[in-house]
Amino acid sequence: MRPSALRLAAAALAVAGAAGRLRAQTLDPRAYAANPTGASFALASYAYQTGDVVFDPTVPITDVSAKLNAGAVAYVRTFGLFGRSANAGVVVPYVWGSLEGNVFEERRRITRSGFADLQMRFSTNILGSPARTPAEFARHPPKTTLGFSLFVSAPSGEYDPTKLINISAHRWAFKPELGLSHPMGKWVFELYGGVWFFTENTNFFGGQTRSQAPIGTFQAHVSYTFRPRMWLAADATYYTGGRTTVNGRLNADLQTNSRVGLTAALPIHGPHSVKLAWSRGASTRIGADFTTYQVTYQFLWFDR
Repeated sequence: MRPSALRLAAAALAVAGAAGRLRAQTLDPRAYAANPTGASFALASYAYQTGDVVFDPTVPITDVSAKLNAGAVAYVRTFGLFGRSANAGVVVPYVWGSLEGNVFEERRRITRSGFADLQMRFSTNILGSPARTPAEFARHPPKTTLGFSLFVSAPSGEYDPTKLINISAHRWAFKPELGLSHPMGKWVFELYGGVWFFTENTNFFGGQTRSQAPIGTFQAHVSYTFRPRMWLAADATYYTGGRTTVNGRLNADLQTNSRVGLTAALPIHGPHSVKLAWSRGASTRIGADFTTYQVTYQFLWFDR
């Protein structure tokens, strides 16, 4: 491949690599649900994503598809913070899969595997959910809550600047977000709004500098509770922004995409439960148009 074509491919295909990593696509119902203090959650999840990657028509990269697998382990802890209910968690993901497409009518396929970027999240309720022990929590039904969270992605995953596609984004990413949760009987209605901010990758594909504009994210969820810890949610998200710049050259890769999905939580026995999730692209202008299937096992315990 010609060097100029290779540089163009690197800039364009980076969208595909980033699309799988960015959590702009994430559908996360009940993320701001109140929990009693002193609870710990251990989680293990597996997700399979498959679909197409959409590029600007002026880019000579066509018929791009991906098959990605992701496993992760996580730990979340709830506690009281200035009298409010709060929690913090960490996720360690591992990714493997393949990506293929036509670059200047030349068919190319790559495979990757390795640890992805470490993810951390802190959340606290601002209104409507004071910190309560498990016994106090059981005596008070949930009310409308407004929460704040900060999600951080650290550049800790597998990265090789000589490769077009990497598992790690090789940069920091931060997302502050507000979430509103309103219960009505067995129904829960939720709205979230946040913005992703990114630092520069100063060692992108041979020492180039790649930056990305912020991405605004919006989520809406409606869920119904059948019994404690057993519920079903209909989910939707919309995200926009994220144009990239490589060595000062602005790419035509503005994202204005939306996704829909379903999430079900099922208690198994005692402290064990499983969450099943499905989502797909509703409209995709630029980026990943994936269908995602995910299963998550959760183990819950409380302080004595």
